[in-house]
Amino acid sequence: MKIIDAHAHVAQYIAGFTSRGELRAAGGGKAQYSSGEIFQMFPPELGDIGVTPEALLKIMDENDVEKAVLLQGNWLGFQNEYTYAAVQKYPDRFVGAATYDPFCLKVEEIKKRLFDELNFKIVKFELSDGSGLMANRPPVDLDGEVMNGCYAHAREKGLTVVLDIGRPGGACWQVDAVASVVGKYPEVQFVICHLLAPQRGDKKLFEKSLKKLIAPNICFDYAALALNQKPEIYPYPTAVEYLKIARDIFGADRLMFGSDMPSTLARDSYRNLKNFVIESGAFNKRELEDMFYNTAQKVYIKQERNYE
Repeated sequence: MKIIDAHAHVAQYIAGFTSRGELRAAGGGKAQYSSGEIFQMFPPELGDIGVTPEALLKIMDENDVEKAVLLQGNWLGFQNEYTYAAVQKYPDRFVGAATYDPFCLKVEEIKKRLFDELNFKIVKFELSDGSGLMANRPPVDLDGEVMNGCYAHAREKGLTVVLDIGRPGGACWQVDAVASVVGKYPEVQFVICHLLAPQRGDKKLFEKSLKKLIAPNICFDYAALALNQKPEIYPYPTAVEYLKIARDIFGADRLMFGSDMPSTLARDSYRNLKNFVIESGAFNKRELEDMFYNTAQKVYIKQERNYE
């Protein structure tokens, strides 16, 4: 079965900014918050202070992954130029998404660089209150003036919009606002990361929320879904249950496999993060082909990406 990883990251070096302040590389794949906490962000064999495209390619080759979509966010730090360089070097293996802070004073200059000069065709906004736009500022209305300006720009440029709205319970988790936005911009393809990031015990809320997001221009990746069910371990039965609920609501062709590597590989193997779905027996051959390849091919890769 062919595989596209629809949610992965490279990092020239860890340079995040989060609800705990600055997040910097501490060596050996570790990172340190301004609060002093040090943790293992990714396995040391993937890198010392960052993760190269070649490190990802090694994992991809070991797991028969054809391509990966390189997303970005505040946790690892914005990596626009490094992501661009990775796609330039390996155009047959990577597709890249840009990101920007819409509250920057010079945001129009930033957008010109990313979408007119570097010609990115995907834009990703990490909005969570842990390590996204809401981690160090008051809550942002996802259907407010500033964010609507981002969606309108995406419509103008023909961009795919990827949103990470964090976890249930946070001010960032604005399902109703997302539903409104998706309806207001039917020409824009939206992708919601982490399948709304439900935790154990969120089943009723998860099902109710997904039903609000049934629309022809929305898809979901389920990156880190399994690890969000801690302390569960492989084969992650709750994650499988959530995927079955999503499949039953809007079909497997709206779901995309994503590993969220490299950070997830500090907690489990790529093989397990891939195979807990394949080996669950919950999905037929066509559904697996959609989840692991067809949908990502259509959403991210079908149209030729020219990074010139």
